[in-house]
Amino acid sequence: MREYLPANLQLLCRHYPSIAEVCRRLDINRAQFNKYLNGQSLPTPYNLKRICDFFGVEEYEIGLPAEQFARLIGVRSKPSTEQSEATAPQRILDHLRQRSSSELAAHVGYYHEYYHSMSAPGHILCSLVHLREEGGHYTYERSERLQTRTGKGEEYERYRYLGVAYYLQNRLFFMDYESLTSNEICQTVLIPSYKSRITRLNGLKIGVSSNDQRTPACSRVVWEYLGEQVNRVSAYRKVRLYRPDDPEIDADLRERLAQTQVVDGLFQIG
Repeated sequence: MREYLPANLQLLCRHYPSIAEVCRRLDINRAQFNKYLNGQSLPTPYNLKRICDFFGVEEYEIGLPAEQFARLIGVRSKPSTEQSEATAPQRILDHLRQRSSSELAAHVGYYHEYYHSMSAPGHILCSLVHLREEGGHYTYERSERLQTRTGKGEEYERYRYLGVAYYLQNRLFFMDYESLTSNEICQTVLIPSYKSRITRLNGLKIGVSSNDQRTPACSRVVWEYLGEQVNRVSAYRKVRLYRPDDPEIDADLRERLAQTQVVDGLFQIG
């Protein structure tokens, strides 16, 4: 094992972009992993099982002579065309995650999102967003509700969006889909806060209206930071449509959203 493990482990690591990526996924200290790679020490039985499970090999196989192990891995690592194509989306997402700045961590938490409604022109929609980190990925959930008038009074249509977030070249990128119907995708681009305390973030939102016309639309958007932990019930009470002159929409919000205007049913950025 001590004689052949370093070379075999190095061969397995070449299937990944970097040693750091392997260590991150295995949750093993980089300095300790380097000792395995250069033969200074052997993994404990526990770590050896984790390493073998991660790479998809048996414990006795990783201790085989290097040439024999290379032939064994060569046979296993010839994916079919279908398998190669199936992993392409994951490779794209992994690439974006690797390029995404760790500064995104500073923006984790809850937000109220305000933008000109794409389904109810003339109104501002407030939604609740929760951005969080999960296993090295940044994901978020966005909740909306639109009130409608019926014979019974005011009722609500509820929407839930799930998405991923990236921090690339000093911009925050968010892409989500409506989780109940999966019939639309929205993208939001925000300018990050460089202040010690995040308050409000400005940006643009691109999507389609939820009505029958499915009109493509773009609106200025503002995210108001609420904190890493909030009373969700209280925060959700504000999720609804507002008239622009509603007292809940303060002067700062109106000014930040004012550069969007509606022309022929489409949102134009002034």
